[in-house]
Amino acid sequence: MAKFLITPTTYDQRIVTARVGANASNTRFTDVDVGKGVKLVGDSQYNLLSAADPIEGICTSVETGVYDGYALGGIQFKGYVDATAYGLQATPGTGAITVGQYVLAAAPAAVQVAETLSTTIRVVSATNQATAAANVYKARVVSLGQVGTGAVGTAIVIELL
Repeated sequence: MAKFLITPTTYDQRIVTARVGANASNTRFTDVDVGKGVKLVGDSQYNLLSAADPIEGICTSVETGVYDGYALGGIQFKGYVDATAYGLQATPGTGAITVGQYVLAAAPAAVQVAETLSTTIRVVSATNQATAAANVYKARVVSLGQVGTGAVGTAIVIELL
């Protein structure tokens, strides 16, 4: 019998269109930036998260045109999204993530550079779970995916709350 798993959904999402990246040609988001975590950095503008940032949203799409000097993209703020387990915050690349843990962003690939492990946001377990739970922007693990271990490099599902 097949194993039931929570998977990313389309019905419980809040997606808006916003400026993504910066306004120079080498800093605008492209298709390889879809799936990366973002945070608000300016007026109607989101850019990449840094390591250990709370996850404000996920880039879901990027338009091919340039508007007002910026690329436009879709940003998802709520719902279930794919992620890649990347270990413990204190030592990214080691340790397993477990169901129910709050997670933060791992250091992403640069703008216009594809992620090496996958096309999804890499996350690390928050060192202080109580502090992470109190963040305005928070994400927690709801499924360990097909592998079921939460080991580094495995696909998991997180819920943006």
